[in-house]
Amino acid sequence: MSALLSLRDVWVEYGDRIVLEKVDLDVEAGSFVSVVGPSGAGKSTFLRVVLGQEQATRGTITLDGVPLPPECGPDRGVVFQKYSVFPHLTVLGNVVFGLECTASPLLGRLCGAKRKAAEAEAAEMLAAVGLADSMHLYPAQMSGGMQQRLAIAQALIKRPRILLLDEPFGALDPGIRADMHALITKLWRQYDLTVIMVTHDIREAFTLGTRVLALDKRRHDPHAPHRFGATAVYDLPLTKPAPVEEEDEAA
Repeated sequence: MSALLSLRDVWVEYGDRIVLEKVDLDVEAGSFVSVVGPSGAGKSTFLRVVLGQEQATRGTITLDGVPLPPECGPDRGVVFQKYSVFPHLTVLGNVVFGLECTASPLLGRLCGAKRKAAEAEAAEMLAAVGLADSMHLYPAQMSGGMQQRLAIAQALIKRPRILLLDEPFGALDPGIRADMHALITKLWRQYDLTVIMVTHDIREAFTLGTRVLALDKRRHDPHAPHRFGATAVYDLPLTKPAPVEEEDEAA
C-alpha cells in the first residue's frame, strides 16, 4: 500500500540553525501518529511544515504522490493547544465561517438557501463533537473543553484528509482530557481521518496512537548545538484493539 503522506530528506533551517534534518517518513491513510520528543526537538516545526504554514528548506513532501504546496489547504485541518476560535461569533457562526470562506472567498458570506445549507452542515458537525445544545453561545460563555470541541469542529467542517493536532489537550484538566481522548478517537474512526498529533504526554501518545514517532537529535555538538537538527530516532507501530461496538457485534 502506498503512503498517503511522504517526507523525503526534509530539512528545516533558519540561517545557520538546523531544526530538522534528514526526515524520511511515510504516513499511511487512516493511521494515528503520535509525535513525541524533548522541548526544542522541532515537533511543532514538523507539524507546521506538513500543514504548509512553513516551507522545508530542502527535501520533498507529497500527498498521494503529488508535491504538497507550501501553503495551508483544505486537505489538512489543524487544532492548536490555544483555542483558535473567533470570540465575536457564536458557536454556529464559528463553524459556518469555514464553509463561507470556501464557497464565497471574496465576500466570506452566504445568503438564502446556501446559508441554510451551511448552517445545517455546521449543526451536524457540532452535534458530532457534543455541542448540539451550545450552538448559540459565544466562546466566552464556554469552558476550555467546550472551546476545544469547537476548534475541532472548525477543523473538520471542511472534511480534511489529515488532521494535525498540536498539544490539543495540554491545557485541559485530567477529567476533561479523558473525555477529549474519547471524542477524538470517535471522530478519527467516524470520519476516516489520518491524524498526526504532537504531545508531551507519553501516556497520551501511546493511548491514542497507532504509531509513536520520537523526534530528537542523533548528534550533539556542545560547541555548536544549533548545527544539528532533529530527525525520527524511534518509530514504533502499535496494535490497537477493535472498537467496543465492533466486538459487541461480532459476539
